[in-house]
Amino acid sequence: MSFIITRSDLLAPQKEQVDKLMPYLVQVLRDALGSVGRNVRLGNVRCVSAKRGWWTKQVKDEIWERGGGTWMVGKANVGKSNLFECIFPKGSPERQLEITSRSIRMVDRLLLGSFEASESQIGADTSNHSQPEALFQAVEGSLLPPPQPKKRFPVMPTVSHLPGTTTSPIRIPFGRGKGELIDLPGLARGSLEDHVIEGRRSDLVMRQRVKPEQLVIKPGQSLLISGLVRITGTTPDTTLLAYPFVPLAAHVTSTDKAITISTQSQPSGVPTIAKPGVGHKMALAGSFRLRWDVTKQRAGPLTSSSAAAIGTEALPFIVCAVDILLEGCGWIELVSQVRKKDLETTGEITRFPAVDIWSPNGDYIAMRRPMNGWLLGKPKDASGKKRPRRSMRGVKKGLKLAARQKSK
Repeated sequence: MSFIITRSDLLAPQKEQVDKLMPYLVQVLRDALGSVGRNVRLGNVRCVSAKRGWWTKQVKDEIWERGGGTWMVGKANVGKSNLFECIFPKGSPERQLEITSRSIRMVDRLLLGSFEASESQIGADTSNHSQPEALFQAVEGSLLPPPQPKKRFPVMPTVSHLPGTTTSPIRIPFGRGKGELIDLPGLARGSLEDHVIEGRRSDLVMRQRVKPEQLVIKPGQSLLISGLVRITGTTPDTTLLAYPFVPLAAHVTSTDKAITISTQSQPSGVPTIAKPGVGHKMALAGSFRLRWDVTKQRAGPLTSSSAAAIGTEALPFIVCAVDILLEGCGWIELVSQVRKKDLETTGEITRFPAVDIWSPNGDYIAMRRPMNGWLLGKPKDASGKKRPRRSMRGVKKGLKLAARQKSK
């Protein structure tokens, strides 16, 4: 079994940056597996992008070499059908040569065998072809439909931004019987789109990497995501930095106003994509603590080996973070800097800053260790002052004087 992470171009702008994230992705996968994650061998994790063509050739070659049936299983709308077309082992000179060599070996074995064995095998094949209904009876009780007939250009699964496009398994053979690739319908679960108005459901799909704006959440304020999700800090006198990697509108407002908008208790001028009546379903999804230390990544030149090179233990503050996951939509990176003396420590448990998150029915929310996505594609600061260019007027004047003295 292989774990394929699709749409990796949404994580970082460059392939090299995504490759450096592989240890982090493996650790997140272990965290998701729970208590058995530490004992699972995860050497077969692939992070691919069908849009950019990142690592699709390697996956395609593995499918060809492995042969047999390859099943694609995953949640709805994660890009399986789009990836299917990129990793399907199409014909190439090397693969055609392998097919020809395998056919020749099969003919040689048939000719070297006894005539009786060949005759009985031919008779068995003829009986099967003479009764095509036997083939359909063999697959009648199966969960899979019969495979597509072999053709040069098979029909690939339909690619769509909307979930549920693949309604039944699709089987496409390759390599003249070497194997087949099977695309299964997505595992349907409750989705956030059930609470979105009809014409705006496609807004939930992240089609390209989001370059978020840094939002500052001060005490008494909340972050509102298109009227569907509300994030409110619960630690007093703590300021949060939010980076919403979601294709939805995000803005900071007072907590009282955010509650009014999310619960739809009274009309407001803020546009939302939530269905009427969703406000009565808003419930607490949980309290999430920023419990991962990212001081070394966020402290800048203070901890850099080429600058101050100060150890994180010597700093009077700590930078903590967490990634809040919005199912099928994206994530919000939350960061906060607090003084070490303000952290409540009981034994080995440190009380990091926390946030309360409200969503429809209290679902579709989870958390993971921070990826520091803001640092990967941080926009360049165009407003910063640069060192002015040195004037060349005096240099040119000196060159002219030197040329005159040389000519005399």
